Amino acid sequence: MNLLPRLFLLSAITTGLALGNACVTAPNNSNSPITQASPGASPTTSPAQAQLASVKITLPLLDALLAEQPFQRELKDKLKLSDQQIDALKRASQDEINRLRETNAEETDGNDTDAPTRAAAQVRSILGEEKATQLSSLANEYWAKGAPDENKGEEKGGAATEMLPGPNAVPNDTRIVVNIPAFRMDLFQNGSLVKSYKVGIGYPEFPLPFGLRKAQTIIFNPSWTPPDSPWVAKMKNATPGETIEPGSKDNPLGPIKIPIGLPSLIHGGKSPAKIGKFASHGCVGLTNSQIKDFAMLLMQASNKQVTDKEIANYLADKTRTKSVKLDQAIPVELRYETIVLEDGKLHIYKDVYAQDTNTEENLRRVLEAQGGRLEDLSQEQRQQALDALNAMSAKPKPTASASPSPSPDKKTAKAPKKKAPQNEVVIDVSTLAGKGYPAAVNLDDGSGAKRKSNG
Repeated sequence: MNLLPRLFLLSAITTGLALGNACVTAPNNSNSPITQASPGASPTTSPAQAQLASVKITLPLLDALLAEQPFQRELKDKLKLSDQQIDALKRASQDEINRLRETNAEETDGNDTDAPTRAAAQVRSILGEEKATQLSSLANEYWAKGAPDENKGEEKGGAATEMLPGPNAVPNDTRIVVNIPAFRMDLFQNGSLVKSYKVGIGYPEFPLPFGLRKAQTIIFNPSWTPPDSPWVAKMKNATPGETIEPGSKDNPLGPIKIPIGLPSLIHGGKSPAKIGKFASHGCVGLTNSQIKDFAMLLMQASNKQVTDKEIANYLADKTRTKSVKLDQAIPVELRYETIVLEDGKLHIYKDVYAQDTNTEENLRRVLEAQGGRLEDLSQEQRQQALDALNAMSAKPKPTASASPSPSPDKKTAKAPKKKAPQNEVVIDVSTLAGKGYPAAVNLDDGSGAKRKSNG
């Protein structure tokens, strides 16, 4: 589990792999931004690769890529970069790492929407526009090939090889769907939604990737190897490269981790307060209760015959790691859909990774995929939807309805309470009832409270 040790472990940290402004958005039937291939990209891009091509890189993620010798060799062989240019990229990335150490910027609930912009500007200043674009394409190609993981060559069953096409696509097979902006993970079995979970996602500087992965092993009582990363530097009892034993209070992975293709995991260890928020360095985070429940259902979905007693025994000895291979590899879709139609309700989510997906064009695609049109909505509904797209964008534009607050009297005024950030707007669209993506079923929000099924 040492693939990208500088950043890519929470026992593994993820990556987003395209430079901002490196590609041109092209029309598509999905509200995840699909882009035209930049120079050097494959002419036969799969839906999953096309989504990956839209992800905007950050300097910490570039730092992690540059720590990989194979990636550096490709920069030299394919882009003809000099050692001086690679060293300059490393310095720019390390400067950003140092900034994170000083400001603790990653450990906030805010969205650093300027991170991809800073990365793009730095890379262009070092390489120029053409080489920066080629670096974007190469990074996508490097990621699309998939990093070798601990399960390579041992896969059981025939997992899907592509993302489902179209916006808000509903699986008809057994599959995990994580919609990043919705902070939601769904488990489908044979086309039926079994259960939904509210989850924590990667900080904007360490975002979850987009695309298709697979789950084929559940690891009980995992150990953890801290990466050489600014957030580890702030920990009292962790040193980069050392092994944190299973069951240790300093091990952030909790009782279970599920690799979904390095460098990403689904794992426990999160407090209820972190669910539905930025909570990890590139992984899908759950509470310990959630991950135990999810692991059981995942084994059932893969037809793995494991008894409750066996699982209890695995978890009882917290110092002993136990790996359980699933009988069927389960595809895991990591989606970035900020516009979702669910049974007559239009959900518009915050563009948490600043991917510029909350557009009228994408709204039309979502509606048209379900046989509707924006023009079919009432004038009030249309205005609500357009206002929501702006409000949930990474950088909302001022509107005429937004009036300035009156100046408070300095003697009597109290500091205004800080409002919790709004991450979603829901609009009733009754004409499309029964259409779209299914509403959450048995939603586990991490609080431990029992909830009634919607299924």
